[in-house]
Formats: sequence, C-alpha cells, structure tokens
Amino acid sequence: VKERLGIEGSITYVSEPKIDGSAVSLVYEEGVLTRGATRGDGYRGEEVTANLRTIRTIPLELKTPDGEDPPRLLEVRGEVYFSREAFDRFNALQIDQGRKPSPNPRNSAAGSLRQLDSSITAERELSIWVYGVGERTGVPINSQSMALQWLEERGFPVNPEIRVHQTVDSMLE
Repeated sequence: VKERLGIEGSITYVSEPKIDGSAVSLVYEEGVLTRGATRGDGYRGEEVTANLRTIRTIPLELKTPDGEDPPRLLEVRGEVYFSREAFDRFNALQIDQGRKPSPNPRNSAAGSLRQLDSSITAERELSIWVYGVGERTGVPINSQSMALQWLEERGFPVNPEIRVHQTVDSMLE
C-alpha cells in the first residue's frame, strides 16, 4: 500500500464490515436531501428519492454543529439493508398474506427501493449504514476515518463495528 501510494511514513487503516444490501447515493444540497439513487450498473442508477425518504435512519436534513453552515453539495454513499430481525418479520408477513417469502434480504432491500409506491417501501423496516462520501463542496475530509467521523457527527448511521488501525498487525487481528 505504501509503495502504491508513494508514502514513506505510517498509514492508518480502516476496517469496515461488508453489508449485503443495496448501494445508494444520497445527494444533499445546503444540508437537505434532494436526490437519491441506486448504484445501478456503476454508471447509471435508478432515481429512488421518494423511497429513500421513507427510511427512518436516513436524515432528511444534516445535523450541523453550532455555527457551521451545511455544505453546498454533499454526496453520501451507503448500503440500504434489512436487519435479520426485520427480514424475518417481512417474510412472516409475506407468508401471512399468502405470498412467497423472499429468499434473501439483499434482493428484498433492492426490490423495496424500486417500488413505484413509496408507501410500500415505508412499510418495510429498511435501514442504512453509510460508508463514504463522493462529490462534495466545502467538506474538509482527507481520510476515510475522518469521513466516517464527520458523517456520524452530522446524523448519519455509521456501523459501530468499524475500527481504525495504526498497524497492519492490528488490522489483521
């Protein structure tokens, strides 16, 4: 890593759990959620703003520390998912309503975001973990660990299993 980055000194590593859900991008303008999209094929996603607004863990407005103006533009990247418990409740309801249960929570989360009626999405217990930023204006972030801390301080759910490591041995452990 040092060789590839051309770094002589120490490197701080961040380990994060992989969440098997549906990747999304949230766009905030002046601190307000204005657009949301799925990752799609990596080049073009689906606009699903209305459905994302129904997920209770996604802030509709950024929390800003006293005296701080919200950034003009901020793209937050995250993974929308069903917790195991929420997925079990979803499948139990499917069975109670005479429908086929979903085979996995990832497909159910992705399908929930594609609903044409956002009230259907709102009924589902979807959550999000955010893991990074994309486009941004006026956001002083220069590392992954700083990005995660900054996002958490502004009201975004960041996975509590994330760890910062000062050495390779610590990271591997």
